[in-house]
Amino acid sequence: MSTRYEIAERLEIVRARIGAAAYKAGRDASSIRLVLASKTQPTDAIRAAAEAGAREFGENYVQEAIAKRAELADLTEIRWHLIGHLQTNKAKTAASASSLIHSVDSVRLAEALARAQPSPRVHALVEVNLGAEASKSGVAPEGVAAILDAARGKLEIDGLMTIPPPSPRAEAARPYFARLRELRDVLAMQSGYALSELSMGMSDDFEVAIEEGATIVRIGRAVFGERA
Repeated sequence: MSTRYEIAERLEIVRARIGAAAYKAGRDASSIRLVLASKTQPTDAIRAAAEAGAREFGENYVQEAIAKRAELADLTEIRWHLIGHLQTNKAKTAASASSLIHSVDSVRLAEALARAQPSPRVHALVEVNLGAEASKSGVAPEGVAAILDAARGKLEIDGLMTIPPPSPRAEAARPYFARLRELRDVLAMQSGYALSELSMGMSDDFEVAIEEGATIVRIGRAVFGERA
């Protein structure tokens, strides 16, 4: 595992890169939230990042998130995000364990989350599969409006999320990030939702995502190092 010093140092570097990307795009760096993707990371690594000032962490699996949340219960300022695919039968558990769910990808899941926690309403993002990749979850762009309609008055849909197809070049992700922003703009105008959050960009491409309007970036490897 990376040492506390290494994690703190990498976190500082990532924050500086976020600030530089925001400056380049003419944006305020404070408008961009850093969520550390902590999947498979030990709780000591999460604690080290929290001690270095990180406050938001994203887990892929509900049960792993719950276990870590219990072990780190003394870190009361941490906010937990669910950034991985969510099965409908785990909606109730996810609703109570997550401050924001990034991966609503069907009307059925939206309705399950609404039933699981009618009040306070669950905060969520709609995951959009812009690359039409069979290996990835997410709804096709033309299916987002139906989820927004199903969630109206039942969920707080704060925005959209996407994961572009893998590429060795960060620039290859730019068209997907731009498309998500454009889709958000159209849907916000049509639906009446603000959809203020755009969760897009990871360790290899977050600077491009920020240039295209990301408000949440999900960073794992660039802070925690390579997984063992």
